[in-house]
Amino acid sequence: MRGESLEALRERPFRLLWLASLTSAVGDGMTPIALTFAVLDVTDSARALGLVFAAFTLSHSVFILAGGVWSDRLERRVVMLSCDLVRCGALLVLAVLVISEHVVLWQFVVLSAVVGAAESFFAPASTGLVPQTVSPARLQNANALLALNRSASWIAGPALSGVIVAAVGAGWVFAIDAATFAGSAAFLSVLRVGTALVAERRSFLSELAEGWHAVRARRWLWASLVSFGIGNMAWGAQGVLGPLVAEEELGGAAAWGAILTAGGIGGAVGGVVALRWRPSRPLVASHLVVLGMAGYLLLFALSLPTVALVLGAFAAFVSIVVANTLWETVLQSEVPHEVLSRVSSYDWAISLVFMPIGFALWGPISGLVGVETAFVIAALVSAAAKLGPVLVPDVRNLRRADAVPRASQAAT
Repeated sequence: MRGESLEALRERPFRLLWLASLTSAVGDGMTPIALTFAVLDVTDSARALGLVFAAFTLSHSVFILAGGVWSDRLERRVVMLSCDLVRCGALLVLAVLVISEHVVLWQFVVLSAVVGAAESFFAPASTGLVPQTVSPARLQNANALLALNRSASWIAGPALSGVIVAAVGAGWVFAIDAATFAGSAAFLSVLRVGTALVAERRSFLSELAEGWHAVRARRWLWASLVSFGIGNMAWGAQGVLGPLVAEEELGGAAAWGAILTAGGIGGAVGGVVALRWRPSRPLVASHLVVLGMAGYLLLFALSLPTVALVLGAFAAFVSIVVANTLWETVLQSEVPHEVLSRVSSYDWAISLVFMPIGFALWGPISGLVGVETAFVIAALVSAAAKLGPVLVPDVRNLRRADAVPRASQAAT
């Protein structure tokens, strides 16, 4: 990788933010596997496991808009640091309970909800903080480096977690994750950025409405959010029906594990691509490149061997990470700083609403039309969702922020 691909790390504020992200990502990739086995060990119930994961998702959904408001009200670095400490404390308590073998179901549920609520404040604050830590010309580079952290964690994390759970138990994974959040908080504690002037505080609902107005006032923004919501609903088909195809046609869990691993590797490669590729019309590129998701969904309908789906997953996740990186950069470049976290929280909220809808819908749909036809429908819906925004002039005309001055100068 050439030195210019790491250029954002030359700026100390972003370097500290990246190190915080890298540290916490280590534990994030490990915890889901450990949590699954810990809950099943205590309850021996898939219904209980679903309840624990639902507690996280519901808490995340309920508090995400509040997270956007408070991240615009307060210093974002402090919001993120506080969330890291909350998650550290919750996971440390869970580690002690699991290791001592005194944990019961309601404690899993409560602590999962606490972590989900903290994540609801952390995510919008993080989106808003990135452009405060790096120069505008390096913003996409910064987002790509952060995406690489996340992708790498989902490749190595599950395998490492499985080894630790088998060797010493799930509780020690929670202890490691707690330590990673403490490490992230330590990096954030020494991060210093300029403090933006905050407008006079108004009522919570007024500030929430101001964020929604910022979304509605930008046609490229709300058209993209609608696209993401519909696309996420279609994407639910691979989560619900993909394992069924693997079980019935590809030999079971080993095949599905290979497909998921290929997706993780594709995500890491997507981060590398996003370090280098800087399209002049990033929003159009973001919507078109992620058509790889639709192609991947269609593969499930064609009764192909595992290797074809492995390659499809790889390509799909390359496209997802590239598209998300371009999108985050556009959002941070085009939305005013003072409402950025609130706008980001609406982005998150739409994803959190539509993805569970997809999970709920594709099972019944496959029961009516068959699994293969359901995947064809999902692929068509996904493709339409990605192509629709490209028809909007504001989407097509939006140019990369650092490309505008050069174009203006040439015209002059």
